[in-house]
Amino acid sequence: MTFLEKRVLKKAKKKQRAERKARLASAVHVTGVILKILGALTGVLFIVYFWNLDQKLLGWSYNQVNRIFDRKKTDIKF
Repeated sequence: MTFLEKRVLKKAKKKQRAERKARLASAVHVTGVILKILGALTGVLFIVYFWNLDQKLLGWSYNQVNRIFDRKKTDIKF
């Protein structure tokens, strides 16, 4: 094998390694984005569950609807 052939093979191997690194970097980036989204979603759901915000919002909206339609005063506490 001549010097030029060895040089060409060495460049080809370097190019393959660079392409592999680029694919791995993009896969890591996509995985990171997915994990960030799932983490944010989990955090929001935990806050809603912990502070029972869904029931508080329901109680508030129930009182607003009753005020609009002139119903009896209610004492609903969730």
